Amino acid sequence: MSYENKTIHEFDFSLICEYFSNVERQGPGSPEVTIKALSFIENLTAQSSIADLGCGTGGQTMILAQNTLGQVTGLDLFSDFISIFNRNAHTLGLSDRVKGITGSMVDILPFEKESLDLIWSEGAIYNIGFERGLNEWKQYLKKGGYIAVSESSWFTNERPNEIYDFWMAHYPEIDTIPKKVAQMQSAGYIPVATFVLPENCWTEHYFAPCCDIQKSFLQKHLGSKNAEELIAGQRHEMELYHKYKEFYGYVFYIGKKI
Repeated sequence: MSYENKTIHEFDFSLICEYFSNVERQGPGSPEVTIKALSFIENLTAQSSIADLGCGTGGQTMILAQNTLGQVTGLDLFSDFISIFNRNAHTLGLSDRVKGITGSMVDILPFEKESLDLIWSEGAIYNIGFERGLNEWKQYLKKGGYIAVSESSWFTNERPNEIYDFWMAHYPEIDTIPKKVAQMQSAGYIPVATFVLPENCWTEHYFAPCCDIQKSFLQKHLGSKNAEELIAGQRHEMELYHKYKEFYGYVFYIGKKI
C-alpha cells in the first residue's frame, strides 16, 4: 500500500481500516499464488504452528489454513481487521485452529522462541523492512522452519526516473531479486524458491476490488481531504503499475532456517 505524497502511516488509521475492510485482500496476491508458495514448504503436520504477520482481514490466511494442517495465528496492527479475520474464520469453520490477534510486527512478537514451523507474510514485511524482518523473525522459527514472504522487487537493473523516485520515497529497500535472495541467505536461511506474482494479482485481485468501492467511499466522506488523498494515492499507484509493470512487482521469497 503506497501513496503519492504520503506513506500509509501518515493517514488516519480509521480511514485506512474502513477502506481496506471492504476488500478481501489488502495488497496484491491471489489464492493460486498462496497455494503455489505453500507447495514449496515441507513437513507441515497437525501439530505445526504457523504465523501470518500483517494478515489484514485474512484473505490469504484462510486459503493457507484450508490447505494446511496445524494451528494458524494471524497478527495485524488494526483491531478492526482482526475482528473481520476472526469472523471469517468462524464462517469458514476454521475457528478451532485459526485465530487473529492484534499486534505489531515491529515489536517483540507474541510467540515463544523457536516455536513456529512457518512464518508467512504477504505484502506486509515492508512495514518492518525485508532484511530486518528476516533477521528478527528467525528467532521464532524452529530449526528447519520456513519463512514465506512476498516483497516488492525490481525486475531490471535500470528503470525510469518516475517509478524509481516513487519507490525511493515510499520503500527505498526495494531491490532486485538476486539481491533479495542474497539478503535471505545472509540472514541464515537456505533460499528455497522465488517466483514473480502474475499480473492478475494486481489487476484482478487488488486494483479491481478497490476501484469498486472508491466512489462510495468518497461519497461517504464527501469533503474529507484525508479521504480524497487516500483514494488519489491508490489511483496513482494503479496508474504507475500499468505504466511500469515490466520494471517491478511483487515476488514471493521462500527460505528455510538453517
